[in-house]
Amino acid sequence: MTTLFTKRSARVGALSIVAAGALVATTVVPAIAAEEPDPYVLGDDGTTAVAYDYDSAVKESVWVDAPDLDGDGDGEKIALDIVRPAELDGAADVPVIMDASPYYSTSGRGNEAERKTYDENGVIEKSPLYYDNYFVPRGYAYVSVDMAGTSRSTGCVDQGGPSDILSAKAAVDWLNGNATATYADGSAAVADWSNGKTGMIGKSYDGTIANGVAAMAPDGLETIVPISAISSWYDYDRAQNIPYSYGYPRWLSSYVGGNRTMPQDCTAIWDQMDIDAADDTGLYTDWWAERDYREGTLGDASQIEASVFIMHGLQDTNVDMHHVSRFWELLVENDVDRKMLLTRLGHVDAFDSDRDMWVDTLHRWFDQELMGIENGMSDEPAVDVEVAPNEWAESDSWPIVDRVAKLRPKANGSLSLGAGGRQGSAAWVNDRQQRFGTALADGENPHRLLFTTGVLRDDLRLSGTASVSTTVTTSADVGQITVGLVDYGPADRVLTQNDGAVTLDTESCWGESSDVDDACYFDVERSIGETDYQVLGRGWARLDGGTQRVTVEMLPNDLVVPAGHQLGLVVMGVDRGATVTLDGAASEYEIDLKQTSLDLPVVGPMSSFAPGQSLVPSPDEIDDSIVTNDIQLLP
Repeated sequence: MTTLFTKRSARVGALSIVAAGALVATTVVPAIAAEEPDPYVLGDDGTTAVAYDYDSAVKESVWVDAPDLDGDGDGEKIALDIVRPAELDGAADVPVIMDASPYYSTSGRGNEAERKTYDENGVIEKSPLYYDNYFVPRGYAYVSVDMAGTSRSTGCVDQGGPSDILSAKAAVDWLNGNATATYADGSAAVADWSNGKTGMIGKSYDGTIANGVAAMAPDGLETIVPISAISSWYDYDRAQNIPYSYGYPRWLSSYVGGNRTMPQDCTAIWDQMDIDAADDTGLYTDWWAERDYREGTLGDASQIEASVFIMHGLQDTNVDMHHVSRFWELLVENDVDRKMLLTRLGHVDAFDSDRDMWVDTLHRWFDQELMGIENGMSDEPAVDVEVAPNEWAESDSWPIVDRVAKLRPKANGSLSLGAGGRQGSAAWVNDRQQRFGTALADGENPHRLLFTTGVLRDDLRLSGTASVSTTVTTSADVGQITVGLVDYGPADRVLTQNDGAVTLDTESCWGESSDVDDACYFDVERSIGETDYQVLGRGWARLDGGTQRVTVEMLPNDLVVPAGHQLGLVVMGVDRGATVTLDGAASEYEIDLKQTSLDLPVVGPMSSFAPGQSLVPSPDEIDDSIVTNDIQLLP
């Protein structure tokens, strides 16, 4: 029987014309109806096995209509690029793995910054990352979406707002039969090959989009896998009302909107963003609420119906751990099916740091959530945490907190369990040039406070969010306070340079390759070395002047502090390089020690401390490169 390639296939043009001509001259014999095959074949290990040829996969590009995405009534067009098994076309419907991103034409995706490429007909030729290479031969379709205002989609980027999220939601709706789309020539495109089930995945901004779409609970979104992803843009741009930088929403939106196929003037939208973001006050406005996927106005965690598999780095100072801890708490509260993997690295995809384990786990997760294969994953511990380099702990919940231990600073510089007593106050003079690495060193320093414990008698696991509660007085009209928790003592640690990852010269392949799209990527390993200290958490808060009570939450963590180490608490004003400077003067700050405590979430009993030699390094022993990195915003 003569085969006629449809517009959904990348094989258009001369072949279609020849086939059509042959069809006119040929008597068509009705085919005998065959039993529809399953979209997958199970391997001996119980996972979907390679059963379809990647080299001959159907590749197509469509534009989904998003009529409600802008205010002038004509809507936007959202570009989708699709790769799916040719053998199942018309034979069995397949589920979709989707990565919606703003980066396909700017910084690229993955450790090797891959971009999409297209053939002479404008149809997708090469998709970044391994998702299509690995999963399409196993019976999945892969869809990569250009977020509105980027690459080949129309519209304007609005940093996590309606334009960003609704553009990706439109793609999910189309795959589920609830939206329309066209090919480049304007003819209708129908996803009649999709079974309506979609799983969204992506790192950083991509995973953030997945969080936002899940919060709107569209039909057909079965699961999301947010990797190093934002759950609230306010938390990404702010630390308790202190901006990390000024004018960031506009800058990011204009950056990812670069290199577009159809440039569009978004100046008016971005001008308004500068106003609505309220950098001057740092307040959580309605504009930020619209970009909050936990408890926001566009969607929130209570609406999530999809399962959620979070992957994040505990030393991520780009998208910090607040995004995980606060989101996870709401997932638990709302009884959302969930799983989580936490590594000791920074802003690094587990595909790079733990390739074997990650791909195997992700494979089984998608098999369960999208193919409906019962593989026992639901009976396994929900959380895996790397508590020391290459040392893992499993649990059914997170954080693992048995109790909160209160440590109190004393006027003599000590930090210990027990009541505060009559301790008086402690003061410092703000220094706008001081960096955190300088503040954690030993010796006289009038620009910070440093309190240290004795030596830990036993290993101590900290799990969750440490915080400092205090009453602070400042002479500044608008001030700021920085607190930090430090582990003093020699140990092998995952280093913070380059997020703790080193790219090697060797490659490994994950999936099937074609002439234009291989599945091979440079291997990555942890950067591990012995250091004399490690910053376990930092936190920042705005002060309104005068005397006020404040609780400063540090960045969450989960790790084991070895016996023989000391804990240190740093308190200071400006933390240069971490946030903007609200107080640029040599203002005086004072805390009431009796009303000050460091709250530590601990697993098991709080280890006791013993007298011992101070492990705090001198200023000339400080290496800023091993201090937890300053906050680095996307991209």
